[in-house]
Amino acid sequence: MWTDTHCHLQYEGLPADALERAAAHGVDRVICVGTDAATSKEAVAAAAAAPGRVWATVGVHPHEARHGTDDILPLLDQPGVVAVGECGLDYHYDHSPRDVQRAVFAAQIGLARIHDKALVVHTREAWDDTFTILHNESVPDRLVFHCFSGGPAEAERAVEIGAYLSFSGILTFKKAEDVRAAAAGCPADRLLVETDAPYLAPVPHRGTPNEPALAAVVGAALAEIRGESEERIASLTRENATKAFGLS
Repeated sequence: MWTDTHCHLQYEGLPADALERAAAHGVDRVICVGTDAATSKEAVAAAAAAPGRVWATVGVHPHEARHGTDDILPLLDQPGVVAVGECGLDYHYDHSPRDVQRAVFAAQIGLARIHDKALVVHTREAWDDTFTILHNESVPDRLVFHCFSGGPAEAERAVEIGAYLSFSGILTFKKAEDVRAAAAGCPADRLLVETDAPYLAPVPHRGTPNEPALAAVVGAALAEIRGESEERIASLTRENATKAFGLS
């Protein structure tokens, strides 16, 4: 059985029966991720509606960093909340000023440590600043680089500070050689799989909305890259997800 460690059940584009479809494909646990106060509230509600199947994260995405963290604070200790994030830096779009992104990322690292939650990190075109801020703020005990998009060098830096690497449908993209190389070399106890649904549907589903059921496709791609059985990768990533997010 697979665990989708990062999806957005509350976003438009997912089928109403997404959880049932996921279970039919061997994906029986999902983590629903918040990106601002509204979607974090919806993630908490999704977890409350399906305990033992859905858990929530509460966070402010770098795109939304200009709104600050005040509105997510009341949600952090709600039942089913296992992580702070997704948070981090995105220098590709710069929807929020970079100095604001850095400050809000730093604040959420502190929240993860204070509330003893995992930290889910989004980083795009900002690796050096991401690692610098993590170092300056003190790395939380449980750290996940979601939708890992770096190569072996970035993977090594992440693993050195105790991070888990969560691989998505990007593994199946034609031009993602660096990501596949990172996945091939990642220590077994640091591997996770995710969909980031409804985004980043894996080949051969490109062009359609992604959904948690396709975590099994991502897992199969990861198994092929590493030359291991799907059963082995499912077991590894499930155990890692349990540890990384403190799942029951």
